[in-house]
Amino acid sequence: MSRFWHPFANMAATTKHGRVVFTRGRDCMLFDVEGNEYFDATAGLWYCAVGHGRERIAAAIGRQAAELASCTCFDVYASDVTLRLADRIAAASPVEDPRVFLTSGGSDSVDTAGKIIRRHFALRDQPQKTMMIAREGAYHGMHAYGTSLAGIPGNHDGWGTLIPEVAHIGAFDLEALERTIVELGAERVAAFFAEPVIGAGGVFPPPQGYLRQAAEICRRHGVLLVCDEVVTGVGRLGQWSTSDRFGVRPDLMLMAKALTSGYQPLGAVVVSGAVAEPFYAGEGEWLKHGYTYSGHATACAAAMENLDILEEEALFDRVVELEPKLPALLGSLAELDAVSEVRTAGLLAAIQLDAAELERRGATAAEVNEGCRDRGQITRLLSCGALQFSPPFTATEEQIGRFAEAVEEAVTAVGSGSKKVAQTGP
Repeated sequence: MSRFWHPFANMAATTKHGRVVFTRGRDCMLFDVEGNEYFDATAGLWYCAVGHGRERIAAAIGRQAAELASCTCFDVYASDVTLRLADRIAAASPVEDPRVFLTSGGSDSVDTAGKIIRRHFALRDQPQKTMMIAREGAYHGMHAYGTSLAGIPGNHDGWGTLIPEVAHIGAFDLEALERTIVELGAERVAAFFAEPVIGAGGVFPPPQGYLRQAAEICRRHGVLLVCDEVVTGVGRLGQWSTSDRFGVRPDLMLMAKALTSGYQPLGAVVVSGAVAEPFYAGEGEWLKHGYTYSGHATACAAAMENLDILEEEALFDRVVELEPKLPALLGSLAELDAVSEVRTAGLLAAIQLDAAELERRGATAAEVNEGCRDRGQITRLLSCGALQFSPPFTATEEQIGRFAEAVEEAVTAVGSGSKKVAQTGP
């Protein structure tokens, strides 16, 4: 028995039923120790934008590690590649006059943003501005701030109170956002955290104009807008930033995942010049926060090569081409009795399973998920009972079609799987 403790796992069940152990990845495919191959329909955990087995990125990592694997970035120090990456991220981001704080991943980025925000207001003689507002269905990583901001009950419950200064509102309830700011007191509310498209909570795109109106509410009340683009950033919706797509310029923007396509752990917090100003102006102020691997040279080299591939192969354009085709490729799954709807945005989708119908059949959503894996498809059951679809940007229509066929077969296997019959009478 391996002593490895899996994240987000029931280890009793994992030990009992066994692991799936991968040994190799090529493009959109993964291969396990038994020689089985799988379509990676989740791109790892939303991140492997350019696909697995990219020798160019491996070579870039090797070159950087041989030259300078890492150096401290605390105080006055940095590596040259760290500076180049930060400038590249800043130039592409919609944040005004940006500064870039590098982390080891999305959870780090959320906690970093929370601390920067609180320190910013303390330095502005507003130390009482500590409240953060988040939304139902939100996922913001699993550090203390992210766990507290979580709008997914299963991720939030059971830990006790970590960061008490958090309030939750309905996912797309603009009235609740303004009402909560007023009720708490705008003088106490520091920031509103929002994923442009809710990811792990179920792939819920926002209503038309939602993010722009939320930004206006925040501006009116002196509340910072934080766009968590850990999932949606770097091309998942066809452009660098989904904030751009929805017409907003956040005060802080969080990134990770597709920034390196998972070849190295790396995240970023893009901070507006206005938020960073107290730390930079005059004699400045120490930000006593950071990580051993903040600005890690090898991780930055991996990111630079990954971004080169995304540009040279026009993979953002590939996402744009696939987006309007997803409803046709996956939409027919909604005709199954045990599927209530299919939601899509960019190269993201959620196949919402009907819990009541599955229960009527004596089946579970977990069985459908396992059935997909048995058919060579790696998907994941999201908290709302939907199957995740977020493949590498290199995925083909044929691969997506086979994924849809496998899901239909898996649903059929746990029950009748009959097609819904259109009503012709009253």
